[in-house]
Amino acid sequence: MATKKAAESTLYHLSPKGFWKKIREVAAVNSEISSGLPLQGFHRFPPPASRPERYSTPATKASDPAQNPYWKRGVRRAYAPLSVITQSELSQLLIEHSGAQAVAAPAEDAKSDAPSKAPEPTTLSQAIATITSATKVYSEDKLPPVIPIPFQRWQPKRSADAPHDPFAYFPMALYQ
Repeated sequence: MATKKAAESTLYHLSPKGFWKKIREVAAVNSEISSGLPLQGFHRFPPPASRPERYSTPATKASDPAQNPYWKRGVRRAYAPLSVITQSELSQLLIEHSGAQAVAAPAEDAKSDAPSKAPEPTTLSQAIATITSATKVYSEDKLPPVIPIPFQRWQPKRSADAPHDPFAYFPMALYQ
């Protein structure tokens, strides 16, 4: 005698009861097939949505609107801080960097930590005048910088005219 080795369909899944069980036995092709609906408390304990308490997000410093203004957390407006250079600072920088970049060897007995004498503040126009009087800034060999462009600039060149009536009021002019 062979024993039947098949899983019982009603052990882990819901099965209809009463009137709907009779309808299923009559209408289903194979009434022994499982419904596919798992028992609620059998597979997951506790079952989902069965706990009485509600979840609340823990309070943090970021959740307090008084201590978390938008301008601190808004990353779209996190601009770089502005830097300001006055005209006197710019004139000092121009004068310092206009000279030759040669550096003398330090003497052994001289203090290298001593701060250099700060130049007296001058106006920007005076600084530009002293720099341009000492050296010629631009010449034919040394031209000012130009803005780099990724493509060659278009130079219009006249090409042969399109065929037109010799007495046309507006003949078409072609350019390459």
